[in-house]
Amino acid sequence: MKFFKKGKITFLDSIKFGGSAIVVLILVVLIFALGKVAFQGISTGLGRTVFPSSMSSSNSKMFGYAEDAVYSSPGVATELSVRNIADGIAPPYNGGTTGSTAEDFEVTDYNATIETHNLKKTCGTLVALKSAKEVIFENSSEGTSNCSYTFKVKHIKVEEVLATIEKLDPRELNENTYTIQRQIDDFTSEMEILQKKRASIDATLDSALKAYEDITKLATKTQNAEALAKIIDSKIQIIDRLTNERISINEQLDRLARTKVDQLDRLEYTRFYVSVYERRYIDGQQIADSWKQEIRNLVEEVNSAIQFATVRLLTFLLWLLPSILYLFVLVFLAKYVWKAIRKVWFN
Repeated sequence: MKFFKKGKITFLDSIKFGGSAIVVLILVVLIFALGKVAFQGISTGLGRTVFPSSMSSSNSKMFGYAEDAVYSSPGVATELSVRNIADGIAPPYNGGTTGSTAEDFEVTDYNATIETHNLKKTCGTLVALKSAKEVIFENSSEGTSNCSYTFKVKHIKVEEVLATIEKLDPRELNENTYTIQRQIDDFTSEMEILQKKRASIDATLDSALKAYEDITKLATKTQNAEALAKIIDSKIQIIDRLTNERISINEQLDRLARTKVDQLDRLEYTRFYVSVYERRYIDGQQIADSWKQEIRNLVEEVNSAIQFATVRLLTFLLWLLPSILYLFVLVFLAKYVWKAIRKVWFN
């Protein structure tokens, strides 16, 4: 108490000063936190690019159709052919063909992207195409803000279907025309090779069986049991190996035959890949979501401000209190040490 009086600062004054400092600190923390919330809200509103809610849900739909479009696009070598069946990795495809019959194997695909303000009506117009026997839907997907369809159309119906799509005012409508002559030639060539290989295996198997029968008869006549056992074991092994090779070739032939049929089927039809997205000038759901997010941000910031003004401030005071006590102890010790030094010095 005497120490404070000597410095012309009473103990009551120090309590008042400390209390005022705490109150000011709390106010500063609250003002800083609220200012931070307001600044983030403004910067978020100015810097955010808002996309229609349909885009997020429609992107996943696009990929399935994008893959179909890629596999059907000209100049892309991911078509199933002997080049990637045999090696597993498709080599670069330069689009070249041999002979003068490439146009006889031309196929056409259409890729359309439509934006609409009436999703139900637009999707319904496309679904109505199912009623025509010349139109065969292969895939369809419908969501709350988009729909996608993949279908093939007989050539005699293409112009009518194309006119229907054009009436829907598509944002993009791409036509791809290309030849699949090389793929057909590949399948035909590979099938011929496999068929010759299968015939060779059949001939080898028949020849081996006849040779084993002759050797078996000779071993039986000579009553050589050990040689007979080896002959039988060798016969089983070669039959098993040749049979497995024949089964493998048959599987490859079946796969190639199915794929060739699929490719030839493309000559009879024109494929359409259509994606529809809803566009709204005022999206109530998106506005509501933005308000919810901003309220969440406000609650989090206010909560952080209250924590700063209470719990964290208390933690700071608990850390500060021992420091103040240490300071008083040091001042007290320094005072008496200084007195002792002066006493020793003057004496």
